[in-house]
Amino acid sequence: MSDIPLDETAPPTGVRGRSLWEDARRRLMRNPAAVASLYVVAILVLVAAFGPMLWVHSVDEIFRDSVGIAPTSTNMHWLGTDTEGRDMVARLIFGLGISLLVGFVATAVAITIGVTYGAIAGFVGGWADEGMMRFVDVLYAVPFVFFVIVLMTVIDTPDPWVKLMWIFAAIGAVEWLTMARIVRGQTISLRQKEFVEAARAAGAQPLQIVFRHIVPNVLGPVVVFATLNIPVIILAESFLSFIGLGVQEPLTSLGRLISDGSRQMIQAPWMLIAPATTMLITLLALNFLGDGLRDALDPKER
Repeated sequence: MSDIPLDETAPPTGVRGRSLWEDARRRLMRNPAAVASLYVVAILVLVAAFGPMLWVHSVDEIFRDSVGIAPTSTNMHWLGTDTEGRDMVARLIFGLGISLLVGFVATAVAITIGVTYGAIAGFVGGWADEGMMRFVDVLYAVPFVFFVIVLMTVIDTPDPWVKLMWIFAAIGAVEWLTMARIVRGQTISLRQKEFVEAARAAGAQPLQIVFRHIVPNVLGPVVVFATLNIPVIILAESFLSFIGLGVQEPLTSLGRLISDGSRQMIQAPWMLIAPATTMLITLLALNFLGDGLRDALDPKER
């Protein structure tokens, strides 16, 4: 048996591992409902972002000779006009954008507050953790709708954009409570792990450990919560707009359009059907996407 020269042997091939996010992406792509919902959400976001610039009518353009007409191809009023003579397609696209903006921004506010608060409480532990979480329990006892209604009533401003900013803050300031509890529980299970002990031994400061080592390891539940929380916030804003405490004219949202359409559902049903159908599609797509992400990021599925 002849010896094989060392320089003629094939180099060993390394086995490339896959990260949790890569595994999650593969599982998500195998979920037809989640993939379809992802495409639907992407289309809705693109329509909301670029639709007002591409549509032939502006959101505040009034057609005095076409007030409250049914859907028609004449003058491209494909979804008709409202009782003020404004094109419903333009109003619907703009309202979709405002509703999505409220959902995304308020969720970002809730995640920022909730992740920071919960991670610090879980990492510190002891009496500080107990005090911080009892404060969360007290806020949980305050009805969400009551808190937001009181805040929106006290802050009386004629500027609709300022009112919209306060809606972001009001809803986000309440929705962070659940996120804080989720992150706190995850942090408690991670704070005694080897990589945290190694960071302590290396001289890392507590806040460095929290934000550089613990928070990146709880992003899975955070992503799932964010996706499932966006439709909840959109519904909350729609309820506020329905009772007259949400988005104010000349701005509009899906909730505002549904509120206006409900008053004309007999004489002009298209004013209610179009925004209600858009709301239904948006909420279903976001919920299916959230369910798909929850299943994809479940470590028991690895």
